[in-house]
Amino acid sequence: MSKQPGSSTAAEPDQPATEPTVGSPSDGTVEAAPAGSPLAHAPGALVLAVLSLGWLAAMLWSTRAAITSAAAGVTAISLSAYALPGVITAALVAGAAVALAATNRLGRATLRFLAAVGAGLLVGLAAAVAVNLTYADNATTNTIAGTTAAAAIIGGAMAGARNARVVGGLAAATLAAQVFVVLFSRARDPLSDLFGAGDTQQSMLDAAKWVSRTESLLAGLIAGLVAYLYLAWARRRAARRDGAAAQVRWPGYLMAGAGAGLLLLLTEVIIRIGGRGLLDLAAALSEADQVAQTALGTSRVDNGIWVLFVGALTALILFGRTLGPRAVEDEDDSDS
Repeated sequence: MSKQPGSSTAAEPDQPATEPTVGSPSDGTVEAAPAGSPLAHAPGALVLAVLSLGWLAAMLWSTRAAITSAAAGVTAISLSAYALPGVITAALVAGAAVALAATNRLGRATLRFLAAVGAGLLVGLAAAVAVNLTYADNATTNTIAGTTAAAAIIGGAMAGARNARVVGGLAAATLAAQVFVVLFSRARDPLSDLFGAGDTQQSMLDAAKWVSRTESLLAGLIAGLVAYLYLAWARRRAARRDGAAAQVRWPGYLMAGAGAGLLLLLTEVIIRIGGRGLLDLAAALSEADQVAQTALGTSRVDNGIWVLFVGALTALILFGRTLGPRAVEDEDDSDS
């Protein structure tokens, strides 16, 4: 049949096929949403910011209470070095959560990043002022104040990322894991007895290693679960409000699940750079303190690695279970 000018074949418009919208299942994948779309908004950011600030305040207060209750400056230095990692991690989460809440509706990437850094700076300055006003005036106060402020600024800069939902899931997962670690401290002694801690030093070290591994494993599981639940909730909320099931791709779930471990490792980097003076003071108190600080540093790195991998695998496995079978074209039917 020839294509004459008046034929129906020639009358068909020469237009490209309509492209699938965000969340279209036509090719089995989810397209990334452009900037300014609902994918760039993190739900519940204000609640997360309030909870993170409350947790940071609680960590600063508990650290101050422990230091001021010490009988002498030597004990205060050891307690400060021991409590510093928890404060730094809380400052990272608080800076990220507050910056996320402040920039949640900003569309331009540059403006979003600058505002996020500014919000983290405000959190860091507030924390540093609180430390200087409420802590005793000694050599450790400036170290705690400075490293806390730096961590909050770094956390704010992380919130300037384009995909705010991943940052929200990361912050929520890290906060949940840190709360669990504090609650888990009540179970350390019973677990040590369960793992065979006896009168010998070797049995106590072996039991402590198993308790630490158990804590890291459970913290990673909680971090991965919370990260997945947050991102899944964000997807369902976007589908209800905007009519598009825009969701984060699998690398986003992987990053959010691994985020708690990444922040723990970042905490160690901040401590070893900004808090080096405090760690050296604590290690110089005695030979036993030097061994203890070395062991604590190694344990924190191992804990961060465990939480990173367990959290990432947990979030990725949970996300994979939600994927249905990919649509396959029936070539026989099409040929017939």
